Amino acid sequence: MNPTFKVFLKIAGMIVLLGLILFMIIRYTTKAHSPEDTVIFQKDELRIEIFYNRPYKKGREIFGQLVPYNEVWRTGANEATTFETNHDLLVDGSLLPAGKYTLWTIPMENSWKVIFNSEMYPWGIDMEEKAYRNPESDALVLERPVEKLSQNIDQFTILLEQEAEFINMMFVWDRTLVSLPLKMAEAPEGASVN
Repeated sequence: MNPTFKVFLKIAGMIVLLGLILFMIIRYTTKAHSPEDTVIFQKDELRIEIFYNRPYKKGREIFGQLVPYNEVWRTGANEATTFETNHDLLVDGSLLPAGKYTLWTIPMENSWKVIFNSEMYPWGIDMEEKAYRNPESDALVLERPVEKLSQNIDQFTILLEQEAEFINMMFVWDRTLVSLPLKMAEAPEGASVN
């Protein structure tokens, strides 16, 4: 083998190794500040799973500042938040077919738009820090009111809680709460739900 080619291979190998080490360091440090979490709701045949990263407030002004109003937010940090259901759901009365979605929001002062998008993305934002979301792949877009909390919530949290016949999906951070009622869709008569 040509000695010049051997040197080139060694240098290329070292560059790849250094790149991999740098990637792992960056990944570790971002996960340390906004740790991963998975929320699972399971009852009878229904299973809902949400994967997201949970940033902290750290004394910052959140909505309207860190998370600007009227712009698409990845609904957490790092990777795009994912929402998966094994059954068709009625989300605030609108049908969401069973499947896996990325979950985006557009926070506004008095309401939020909640977006279920059928594409999976490599990260929550691109190099210009804009949401990766392709609006043409939106499967469902809903608008829900904001509730103001009396206490401050330091870490962004998504909850799934049973309330009567609904499962309440809640986004909670700072002094803001947005909730969205979910319900398993009824199968048409004579049909079976997967």
